[in-house]
Order: sequence, then C-alpha cells, then structure tokens
Amino acid sequence: MSTTAEAGWTQLDRAKAAGKLMAGWVALLWLIELVDAATGHALDGYGIIAREPDGLTGIPLAPFLHFGFDHVAANTVPLLALGFVAALSGIRRFLAVCAAVAVVDGLGVWLVSPSDTITAGASGLIFGLFGYLLVRGFVERRPLGVVVAVVIAAVWGSTIFLGILPTDSGVSWQGHLFGLLAGAAAAFALPRRAPAAG
Repeated sequence: MSTTAEAGWTQLDRAKAAGKLMAGWVALLWLIELVDAATGHALDGYGIIAREPDGLTGIPLAPFLHFGFDHVAANTVPLLALGFVAALSGIRRFLAVCAAVAVVDGLGVWLVSPSDTITAGASGLIFGLFGYLLVRGFVERRPLGVVVAVVIAAVWGSTIFLGILPTDSGVSWQGHLFGLLAGAAAAFALPRRAPAAG
C-alpha cells in the first residue's frame, strides 16, 4: 500500500495534474526567453560551457534556456506531449526522471561537446523523455506502456534518430544522445510501479 498523495488519484486527476504541470513548464520556458530577449540575450551564457569549471553551473539551467524564440517553439510541442505522457505515471516519478536526465545529459555534454561551445535548450530533456517512455513499457511489462512506446516511436522515432547524428554543427547531437541514453537508463533504474490496489 502506498502512502503518497498520488496513490488515491484517479486517472483524470493524474491527467489534470500532468496537463497543468506541462502547461506551466512550457509557459516558464517562453517567459524566460522573453526575459532573455529583453536583456539582449544575457541569459544565453548560462548554458553548459564545455569542460569549463564554471560551465558546470549550466547543467541545471540549460534545459530552461534557449537561443531565440524559434528554438523554444521547436521544443514546445514535443516537450508538452512527451512530458504529459510521462507525467501520467506520477508527478514525483516524472520529476525524478527529468532530474536524472538533466544531470546525466548535462555532464555528457560538458565532457564531450567541442571546446568553447555553449549548449542550452530543452531538447536533451525531450530526447530523455522519449528514451524513458520507449523503454519503460517493456521494463514494467505493461501492455499499455508497450503500446505507448510503439506509438511514440512511430510519431517521433525518425526525428529522434536524425537528432543523434552529428550532421548539423548548430545542433547539439551530444545533448540529444546523452539525453536519450539517460532517459532509457532511468526506465531501468527507477523501481517498477506497484499495481494499483483493488
């Protein structure tokens, strides 16, 4: 028996909470970019700076920073969709996945990205959520989770595959790759959810 507040939630409660969380999250990203634009992009320098000790402070900040409104717009729909689906399994679990992805992805980017580069954006987190959802259903052996994995792979699989290839110097394939690997690892690392009590 679980003692968490989420244990007594209905699926509708979970869907409402997930929807509010992701709507607020995306709104925050747009607000931050508005502030960045208003300050002459002063926030861009707070991303992950490869192999610079000061660049480590960018690890928790980078998923919230973007290089312009086009960058935020490109990340909005996949973050909303994948975040919503991932958050349906519980807000605490979702936040744990996001934190794990941000740290592992950020360290990978800091270690592997080219020198004198700054990496920012929510795409590493998006790739992490994709990896998590793709693997989670199979790890937990839940039929619905497997269906979700298949649908997500069909909708975003080709985009994800192209995103981890080093074909565009302006895109952090390192962030995408480490995010994907971190999300898949989180699906294995987090304890399986207990079946709901009858």
